[in-house]
Order: sequence, then C-alpha cells, then structure tokens
Amino acid sequence: MAKIQPLADRVLVKPAAAEEKTIGGIIIPDSAKEKPLRGTVLAAGNGTKDEPMILKEGDEVLYGKYSGTELEFEGEKYLIIKQQDVLAKIG
Repeated sequence: MAKIQPLADRVLVKPAAAEEKTIGGIIIPDSAKEKPLRGTVLAAGNGTKDEPMILKEGDEVLYGKYSGTELEFEGEKYLIIKQQDVLAKIG
C-alpha cells in the first residue's frame, strides 16, 4: 500500500471482513452486520514530537467501533485511524 501514506500519528488499517451470520436459515445482509473491530495496519505515519509511533506495518489491531475515517481506494475499503484510537495490538 505505497499509494496512501498516513501522516503524523495516523495509521492506515484494512478492516477484517465482517463475519456472515445466519438466523434460522436467514442470511443477515451486510448493512445489518456489526462493523468489524479488528484489522491490519498497512502503513503508519512517523508519529509526532509528543507521541512516537509504536504501531508498524503488519500489526493486527483492535479499534473502537466508531474510530477513524472510512475511505475507499481502488475498490477497497480502509480506515485511517489516530494511533490513540487504537485500543490494542494483537500478538
């Protein structure tokens, strides 16, 4: 993902795919699925003088339900999230 480079204390995250749920044989449409709270960092900014960047490319992260800004680039959906809005790093 060399075309989008986050600035300062932001990271570019590829959200994990929403799990498909069925209830009694009825498939829940995408619009009713919960937003995924897990994703992979694809790129990271350099941090700020007050907050160094601790996340790096390839990190699996958990983030808040309404965190970040959604964007679509070349048909793929991404989030740009401030490092402080990332709740945890997995692994």
